[in-house]
Amino acid sequence: MHRLRMPFYLLALAFLLLAAVWPWRLGGQAATPNVTMFEGARLITGDGSAPIENSAFIVAGNLFTQVGRRGGLPVPPGARRVDLTGKTVMPALIDLHGHFGFQNVVEGTMSKAFYTRENLIDHLERLAYNGVGATVGVGDLEDRSDLHGGRTNWGDVPLQLRKEVIPDAALFRTAGTGIAWPGSGPQGDPSRVDVPYPVSTVEEARKAVQDYVLMKPEFIKIWVDDRGGTKKTLTPPLYRAIIEEAHKYNVPVGVHNVTLANAKELMRAGVEGWLHVPVRGGEAVDAELIAIVKQRIARDDRPNIWMTPALISAWMDTQGGKRPEWLDDPLLRDTYAPDQIEEHWGRPLAKRTPKEVESARRDFELQASNAMKLRAAGMRIVSGTDTGQTRFWIGYFNHLDLESMVAMGLTPSEAIVAATRDSAKIAKVNSGVVAPDKSADFIVLDANPLEKIGNSRRINQVYLRGRKVDRTALKAKWQSEQSRKAK
Repeated sequence: MHRLRMPFYLLALAFLLLAAVWPWRLGGQAATPNVTMFEGARLITGDGSAPIENSAFIVAGNLFTQVGRRGGLPVPPGARRVDLTGKTVMPALIDLHGHFGFQNVVEGTMSKAFYTRENLIDHLERLAYNGVGATVGVGDLEDRSDLHGGRTNWGDVPLQLRKEVIPDAALFRTAGTGIAWPGSGPQGDPSRVDVPYPVSTVEEARKAVQDYVLMKPEFIKIWVDDRGGTKKTLTPPLYRAIIEEAHKYNVPVGVHNVTLANAKELMRAGVEGWLHVPVRGGEAVDAELIAIVKQRIARDDRPNIWMTPALISAWMDTQGGKRPEWLDDPLLRDTYAPDQIEEHWGRPLAKRTPKEVESARRDFELQASNAMKLRAAGMRIVSGTDTGQTRFWIGYFNHLDLESMVAMGLTPSEAIVAATRDSAKIAKVNSGVVAPDKSADFIVLDANPLEKIGNSRRINQVYLRGRKVDRTALKAKWQSEQSRKAK
């Protein structure tokens, strides 16, 4: 019998392929490729514990596997070693409230026509550049029922992107289109006004939810805001019907509302999330609302109640009459053109009068007080920037959000936990903490944000899913686009 012999070159090729995907042995120990030990940094884990000085942590593939002190962890055979002495590491940020996809950042304009896969990825890259690892889009452009037998035919870009892991981009999740009284949902640019399901009857409200849940959103977004008495808005019977129907499908509800009266009714009805502080417009949280929050938690009645204060622009307004240092931050200018920075914030802030600045200060302090009282009652503060609108800077606002949280009364450590671990829990992403089996999403900083929260902007490197984000290439791309526009 003749034996078949494999040609030598095929045998060698097979060996190389196996070696690329299989652990090998060095000195009698198994060695696994794609393993890196990072050493020497001050490590903020994101769980609120004291930082680990002179830390060490190991990343294998896309996950953290071990966390400890330098010299206290065994070096995996064949592991690459990265010295981060003098640096501070913190988890990548999570954003639960963004309106991405509609804005052409370079042109400074918004349109439904811009809502493409390519443009949404560009926004996710801007988030990644700034150290944001995951986000939830709100009011996204997705095909929905028109509630009269037809469809909007807006496509499914957000639904497809949430299934993907895109290099150098934040993970994307969606809260769908939202529900509002016709015309009283998102304001500002007309491109977003008609995106939510328009409901004005209880029947429409229930039909909207039944269609909405087919998108499998992270939560159902509703607007309850009469825009200072200029518009109609969802009434208590309408939003109660939405909440009841959503909970039949075990889908949470997140609300944008303003008044104390509505906050109480929404809290009683079982709303889980608030996008913005629950009580605004010059009103103050009272003892009754605090009691409702405490009673829900005590009854274990949807006790995980959260808010994204999004007091960024309110905090920025308090710095009018002068030029805040962040206007000249290189990190901001990496992604936004100087003329846009000056148009939207530089010149308007400089023109603010002392009276206007004082009014802004009082408004910020009241909203901050409302948020902190509700936090003390048991609500959780998490991060959401409301970015995606023209003057709200994608990615950079996540760092100003941290600063506004500290100005509200949180410590830097508490603000970081809110924007990492706690936000990741709401977004249901395996991130937000530097710990074994969590996604290796982290920021390497040149300064310590626990000493000054603005140091979160001193970004040296960003890693998402264990891979270093190519920030040099991203910056070059955006600055080239800005140069072409300038010509």
